[in-house]
Amino acid sequence: MQRHASQDACVQAILVAFCFGALLEGSAGFGTPIAVTAFLLVGLGLTARKAVVIALLANTAPVAFGALGIPIVALAGVTGLDVGKLSAMVGRQLPFLSMFLPAYLTLVVAGRSGLRRSWPAALVAGLSFGSVQFVVSNYWGPYATDILSSLVSIVVLVAFLQVWKRGRDDEPAPSPAFASAGDERLLSGAALSAWAPWAILAAVMVAWSFFKLPLNGQVAMAVPMLHNGVFITLYQKSYAAIFTFQPMGTGTGVLAATILVALCFRIRPGSFAKEGGRTLRQLRLPGLTVLLIVGLAYLYNYSGMAYTLGAAVAHVGWAFPMVSSYLGWMACFLSGSDTAANLLFGNLQVAAAHQLHLNPVLLAATNSSGAVAGKMISPQNIAVGVTTVGLIGQEGKVLHSTFWHSVLFAGFVGLVALVQAYLLPGLAP
Repeated sequence: MQRHASQDACVQAILVAFCFGALLEGSAGFGTPIAVTAFLLVGLGLTARKAVVIALLANTAPVAFGALGIPIVALAGVTGLDVGKLSAMVGRQLPFLSMFLPAYLTLVVAGRSGLRRSWPAALVAGLSFGSVQFVVSNYWGPYATDILSSLVSIVVLVAFLQVWKRGRDDEPAPSPAFASAGDERLLSGAALSAWAPWAILAAVMVAWSFFKLPLNGQVAMAVPMLHNGVFITLYQKSYAAIFTFQPMGTGTGVLAATILVALCFRIRPGSFAKEGGRTLRQLRLPGLTVLLIVGLAYLYNYSGMAYTLGAAVAHVGWAFPMVSSYLGWMACFLSGSDTAANLLFGNLQVAAAHQLHLNPVLLAATNSSGAVAGKMISPQNIAVGVTTVGLIGQEGKVLHSTFWHSVLFAGFVGLVALVQAYLLPGLAP
């Protein structure tokens, strides 16, 4: 990378942690970007602690659309709001964070001197990512937002670096550990093989979300003895209980991409089945955790707890959009997942919105946007990062390094929500 892109640690942080990390978040999520990018940054010469901090900070802007739009889909499912409107609203909040995040990373990596020498690259990365994030989330949906944003940002930034670095006289020399490796040209075949799985996954998911069957081939079934069995006094209507089976959902698209990659690389059926079984074993506890959180979320809703809490926190008054961001931030800190944060507090936000006569789509989306700032301080994600780079036992130090960044990011999202609630209410769909 030092030979083909840049020797500057600030630019490397942008390209690896922000751009490539967003691609990992959009296709896998759940801690994968932190584990992979932190390891790569250490290999590029950053200290282990700084690499983890940079990976955690960068893993914010793409989180609300992460893992093929699952957080937005989950939010729509638990609140009953339209998934397209939620996607559009989040897409009118997070691009503001996306555009300045690369520059913020350069400040963390090398202070003001780093920002002075690498601001053009930060500007190109932020504008390209944020622009595509806005367009795709508003006019296409949440499923491929991160994938397309990250791919465009990578291509545009690499192309810009090829032109920009020719006239630079202030780029740092490569680290001694990688000076000799930088003289070796990466074979085009090896580069294509390395990028092939991500390219195939991106192509399949874009095609899947664009040419999907009507309603994803879904089958909706009313849950006996529960459907319309709970009356919500806040809304003066019964609460529907619909189970939706979606055999052609995004998960099936990921499986199709996985099989296609296995065929392209000529992986033996036995090896494929073995790795599939190992993956299922690794997902036992995470899968059980998600199931329990979903169950808890619906228990909150059908018991009336979410609506009671929403009515209570609405007493904050006009400042609630700011509080809305910090509610999502707190939920993600506790659960480690934007999806779980939306399941836990999504309906609470909607209930408060009705009490305050605010747009429920705006506050539900703010829950998801604010939650992205809580991911960098969640114990689960910090544990993933420190384990990857060999800093086990230093989780507290990493938390200390990211905490105030997290508070600042959540406050920024809250301010955006305040403006959208009172000064620019027409921005909410």
